[in-house]
Amino acid sequence: MTAPSAQIRLAVPADAAALGRVHVRAWQAAYRGIMPDAFLDGLDPDERGDRWARGLATTRPESSRLVVCIDPQDDPVGFALVGPVRDGGANGSELGELYAINLDPNVWGRGLGQRLLLAATAELSRLGFPAAVLWVATGNSRARRFYEAAGWAADGMERTDDSFGPPIDEVRYRRLLP
Repeated sequence: MTAPSAQIRLAVPADAAALGRVHVRAWQAAYRGIMPDAFLDGLDPDERGDRWARGLATTRPESSRLVVCIDPQDDPVGFALVGPVRDGGANGSELGELYAINLDPNVWGRGLGQRLLLAATAELSRLGFPAAVLWVATGNSRARRFYEAAGWAADGMERTDDSFGPPIDEVRYRRLLP
């Protein structure tokens, strides 16, 4: 079931609380079995909403925060964050990065993730990047299939990221942008 009236737009400060809820619900569903249950169960939507509020109060012209709403009047049910690659390197300025994409699990399977990923890819291109990368948990086979179906491919880079709490093994994906 798709959501034909879904709208993708830039996030605004009024979205912060809804984004906190989406963030927590998406992580609790997507990372169950990958991250410790105690960590996932301890995620606080209000705390995440506060983080979103602080982030949305900061203007970053080199990056974008996109949200998807099923209906224009509704709160966001998903988000994508894009901008310049964070881990630098010799060609860092030429690479964009999809920092995150998350959807409330209640709307999985409606085509919203595909639409949001297309919008995020188009936004990276609009920002002037010829190619982009993203990092995905090695054990997140659902996400890996999603990215591969959209033309992203693992490029051989791996890391362990502990910036969000428990260490998580990740693989990097890359693609050329339109």
